[in-house]
Amino acid sequence: MIFAGIDIGGTKCAACIGTESENGELQILSKERFDTIVDSPYDMIAILQGSLHKQLSEMQNVQLDGIGISCGGPLSSKTGTILAPPNLPKWDNIPITASFEAEFKVHTTLQNDANACAIAEWKYGSGKGTHNFAFLTFGTGFGAGLILNSQLYCGSNDMAGEIGHIRAETDGPVGYRKHGSFEGFCSGAGIAQLGRMMVIRETAAGNTPKLLSECGDIPSINAKAIAELAEQGDALCRDIYRISGEKLGKALSIMVDLLDLDAISIGSIFTRSYHLLWDSCNKVMEQECLPISYRHCRILKSVLGDKVGDIAALAIAAYSAEK
Repeated sequence: MIFAGIDIGGTKCAACIGTESENGELQILSKERFDTIVDSPYDMIAILQGSLHKQLSEMQNVQLDGIGISCGGPLSSKTGTILAPPNLPKWDNIPITASFEAEFKVHTTLQNDANACAIAEWKYGSGKGTHNFAFLTFGTGFGAGLILNSQLYCGSNDMAGEIGHIRAETDGPVGYRKHGSFEGFCSGAGIAQLGRMMVIRETAAGNTPKLLSECGDIPSINAKAIAELAEQGDALCRDIYRISGEKLGKALSIMVDLLDLDAISIGSIFTRSYHLLWDSCNKVMEQECLPISYRHCRILKSVLGDKVGDIAALAIAAYSAEK
């Protein structure tokens, strides 16, 4: 079967064509990427549709079996409407599936990016063979896509899995516009905030952390610099990752106890910095989780890694075709 995938992000968009083989593997046949035109959604949609037409014209006798669209929420998968994503400020109430169905005369499905990645990782990556599975983003944001009883679970408003919005502490780094939220501790921006807070504390005590020397000033402190120094053994940066790992363990404990999952796969920063996060994360889970659920649920690095975003939209189309 031949599918098209559309990935819409705050800075980049992509259009691709792919196929699912008889043995259940997904292969990208062609792909184009574009800078996102944030302030003109319909111009961006026209570019993506033009790209699909171009890619299809370069293939012989190809007919689409479905289109999948991945985009940051909030959105409505039921009506196929992008509602008001914070990283796409003028993309309000865009009926995107109707536009693609009118253009290509084929069923089109919209899902938020966390759900799309969950489907991809479940069908083609670390979640293969599970019935109850979650994929956690741990990069720009911190949120979960949920597969429950071998079905994608979206909730009533496509808002299921927003673990990052839950408050981990009464105060702390900001995520989801909430001080101390799990996203505040478990995201690239959150780790950077945590680094700035800890450097301020150190300088107030009369110390000059290496992190401050490397970055030049406090506003310039970023997650990349923290990761690099942590890899070199810098004590402060290791402590930042310890705190992030502890909060990750707390978030995972909630998910494990609440949902009794077979596995949770985590991408981006967790995949790259597993050795900096896992010990503190696992220690908290051992203390917090119900023992039976803790022993059963595997915590995994994303198998698809940085490729998960490339196939997520295609995975939506393939999953929808099965239904």
